Amino acid sequence: MTMGWKFTGSIVVAVVAVFVYWKVFSGPSRIVEILDEEYDYIIVGAGSAGCVLANRLSEDSDSKVLLVEAGGEEKWNLLIDIPLLTPMTQLSDIDWQFKTVPQQHACKGMHNNQCRWPRGKVLGGSSCLNYMIYIRGSRHDFDQWAASGCEGWGYDDVLPYFMKSEDNTNAEYANSGFHGKGGPLTVSDSNVTELTSYFLESAKELNYPVIDVNGESQIGFMHSQATVNKGVRQSTAKAFLRPAMDRENLHISIKSHTKRVLIENKKAVGIEFIKDGTLRKVKARKEVILSAGSIGSPHILLLSGVGPKEHLRKFQIPVEADLPVGENLEDHIMTDIATFLIDKPLSITEDKVLSVSSFFDYLLYGKGLPSNCGLEGSAFFDTVREVPDAMSGMQLHLLASHPGNDPYKQYAANVNFQNEVFEAIHGGRAGMHGFSIFPILLHPKSRGTIRLKSTDPFEHPEIDPHYLEHPDDVKVMVEAMKLAIKVGNTTAFKKIGAQLSDRVLPSCSHHKPLSDDYLACYIHHITLTVYHPTSTCRMGAPADAMAVVDPQLRVKGIAGLRVADASIMPHVVSGNTNAPTIMIGEKAADLIRGKKMADKK
Repeated sequence: MTMGWKFTGSIVVAVVAVFVYWKVFSGPSRIVEILDEEYDYIIVGAGSAGCVLANRLSEDSDSKVLLVEAGGEEKWNLLIDIPLLTPMTQLSDIDWQFKTVPQQHACKGMHNNQCRWPRGKVLGGSSCLNYMIYIRGSRHDFDQWAASGCEGWGYDDVLPYFMKSEDNTNAEYANSGFHGKGGPLTVSDSNVTELTSYFLESAKELNYPVIDVNGESQIGFMHSQATVNKGVRQSTAKAFLRPAMDRENLHISIKSHTKRVLIENKKAVGIEFIKDGTLRKVKARKEVILSAGSIGSPHILLLSGVGPKEHLRKFQIPVEADLPVGENLEDHIMTDIATFLIDKPLSITEDKVLSVSSFFDYLLYGKGLPSNCGLEGSAFFDTVREVPDAMSGMQLHLLASHPGNDPYKQYAANVNFQNEVFEAIHGGRAGMHGFSIFPILLHPKSRGTIRLKSTDPFEHPEIDPHYLEHPDDVKVMVEAMKLAIKVGNTTAFKKIGAQLSDRVLPSCSHHKPLSDDYLACYIHHITLTVYHPTSTCRMGAPADAMAVVDPQLRVKGIAGLRVADASIMPHVVSGNTNAPTIMIGEKAADLIRGKKMADKK
């Protein structure tokens, strides 16, 4: 999954080039130490949505905007920019380093049955840690949002906001009517090995189309597109925030940990935050907008007295609004069973990355292996016949390497593997060519929670996703795992000698290998987050008892307070969540300013 620290040292010249670029060309900065006493808008969290909001709200020169971020600047952490180094951003100082509580039905192959949840603590948030894959979700996701009472959030309503952000460099896609050109966020084709062609060939063999999954239909196979520009990650800090830093009406406060929203007479009037060990206050003339993510936003709301009243009273927090904050947590999960070795040198290995040609391709042209995170293809499937009432719900990711091709075991550390478990199923394979196909559960029926552990704002909240608690989630994952294996066993991949790993997970050895019982056992042990937590401040109709915010993203019962990030999704979308979160930021900015998008699809 990563080439480790030797790789970092080997491309030091490229790193220096990136450093000089940002040092010389990053432009003015509105990162300030001395703040005004009051702003029109205070945005908490400079992540995928927060950076978009800061850009759009500060377009109005008569609005004074403050963006508050717990982490530091992204431009001084050079691992962020190089896509292949993505795994190394995890467990670093730009990662909140969250863990779930021990899981009863999942994560059994991890230390203490806990899965790690990396989230970004830096300007750009998790768009600085994610794998950059650009997928929006299905049109049906958004139409279901609208049908459930979220007026204005149907597919025709949100498509213009996706397009507004986008600058797609694929000419065919850009002219299709479903993509944008000239927006701040570069989206480009992201495949650098020949494995993608075999993946797309397998689609035809299985009677699935090769399509743009962000276009008219989502069902089919596609080479990856990613938020990468000339080999460099396009975080929302880079795409949205830095271009706006020359605006005098935008201030940014970094390393500022928000303690709570100040609420007076059921109105948000500002925030309290801690910077350099000092408690500070700043007031909002108009609104406070929480964009701290699906963990951070509910955490701050709970500390502010907005949440389930019995839970708040447990910590002696005065109840400002009794709302289901922290409920309805959804997340995508995947597993790594579909690992294949091949007899052709086509995958990403350390030797290939360290080659002279790879080095200069990246340094001079922004191309080659370092320009790619390794995820080179995606596929979506609409039917799981064994669970007739399940929503359309499976996705596959093609990785142009495999978990054992990691001499530094970064992958094992990132997912919290027990050492003996990792060695049993992936050990001893560093340098071997191969690929993995990760099956993903798109619409889990299990629901989790975010809860306080204490009133200390620095103590991480309790994260319990209740992974695989609903038996249908296991059934769907078993079918997804079988499908991933089927793709790898196609004639297309047999051309390069693809052989499914014959390793057996010791804890599941009492089952026949690859039987349904074995696969179910495997997913209970090797449960991996896809980094897509959502829905903890769920949006719904004003009368929806399970909603925290209304379709205008206003927190119910508290004036002047909105939430705008992935936490407001009524349900997790069918695909990666970064692009939809950016869309939420775009739409939220118009809602706040009272603007309407004129050109619907």
